[in-house]
Amino acid sequence: MAEQENRPDPHRPSHDPGPGEAPKPVAPRSTGRRLGVLVAAVLVAALVLAWWRPWSRTSPSGAVPAGASGAHAGRGAGRLGNMPQPVHVATAVRGEMPIVLTALGTVTPLASVTVKTQLAGTLQSVAFREGQMVKQGDLLAQIDPRPYQISLDNAQGTLAKDMALLQTAKLDLERYRALLAQDSIARQQVDTQASLVKQYEGQVRSDQASVDTYKLDLVYARITAPVSGRVGLRQVDPGNYVTPSDTNGIVVITQLQPISVVFTTSEDNLPAIVKSMRAGAKLSTTAYDRNNTTPLETGYLDTIDNQIDTATGTVKLRALFKNDGQLLFPNQFVNARLLIDTLHDAVIVPTSAVLNGASGRFVYVVKPDNTVTVRPVTVGPVDRERTSIASGLALGERVVIDGSDRLREGAKITIPADAASGASHGNAASAAAGHGHARAHGHGASGARPASAAGAQ
Repeated sequence: MAEQENRPDPHRPSHDPGPGEAPKPVAPRSTGRRLGVLVAAVLVAALVLAWWRPWSRTSPSGAVPAGASGAHAGRGAGRLGNMPQPVHVATAVRGEMPIVLTALGTVTPLASVTVKTQLAGTLQSVAFREGQMVKQGDLLAQIDPRPYQISLDNAQGTLAKDMALLQTAKLDLERYRALLAQDSIARQQVDTQASLVKQYEGQVRSDQASVDTYKLDLVYARITAPVSGRVGLRQVDPGNYVTPSDTNGIVVITQLQPISVVFTTSEDNLPAIVKSMRAGAKLSTTAYDRNNTTPLETGYLDTIDNQIDTATGTVKLRALFKNDGQLLFPNQFVNARLLIDTLHDAVIVPTSAVLNGASGRFVYVVKPDNTVTVRPVTVGPVDRERTSIASGLALGERVVIDGSDRLREGAKITIPADAASGASHGNAASAAAGHGHARAHGHGASGARPASAAGAQ
């Protein structure tokens, strides 16, 4: 019995805690079941959240939440696109459209002269200021005239002597002829005297030529302006010995009034230009600055070059300008605008209304229900702020001139009251004056136009 009581129980743990040792905890069998329930709850919550999609919902003001994905943000943008967009509009009006050719030109003086001395001598004085405007014949410089004055006096003395000899020979010839008539002398003596008279006459002519030469030298000693214009920088100072072979000369004079602008145009434009010139019309030409914004001078087309450049297919034109304000300077780059003709009764809109698309030019036309539609158009002549429409747009139709970057086919719009009234007044003034007051501010890929376009005011 004692041995049976001491045998270990197979159903009891092999290790019993001692008197001071805590019992070892045993993991419950329900741990795996609780973990499965937790995973199931998480899956159910994820499915409910995916079905509800709170991130795709917009605020009451229509704003898209900041954490929205690209797809859901696009849906929010689509809702915004349905909202009426504020735009500026203008009405297509009837007016006159000038047909203008614009080309880059160079201001070219009609005369540019390097003033050189025609005598060798010492430069006594200079009578001009650098940059001064001079007239033809004004004194510019003085060469020392004394050597040439002495030569002139010597030539005049020789001339006087030979003229006296000639006079004596003529008197003797008259006496010899009288004696020959009386048969008092031989004819040979008379002939010899006649030859002597002719010899003296030749000498007198030679002396007179010498006198004229030295007189001309004295004239050349006074260097005068050959043309009217502006003198440049002085090339030589007084006191220097100058000669006709000097390369730089004394000064350069450039004619400024009138002055010309030489520019080129395509040979395709030549028939229209020649037709107008043969009809006797003086084609108006305006020179603008390099930015093509400020007019400098207005003149007329003077002549056309006699040949076409085969390399570029262009021909040179020369326009004349009075240049009263002297705003045109030699070798200055300008934009020449040549008025060829004027198109009457044209449909005109501000240039900012015409946009470029994949299929060509188009405008946004405003319909009576304040929605817009895309209308392809054919553009005619363009005059910077204004564009003529050859086809695709009727007179009186309204087009969007600002805010078109936010529009699409059928989009709703709103027209501010001040913009609408300003556009109507601007169109009326454009029709009355024959030119528009809108200014194009660029043609971006999106077709956007600044809100400050003048045609919208």
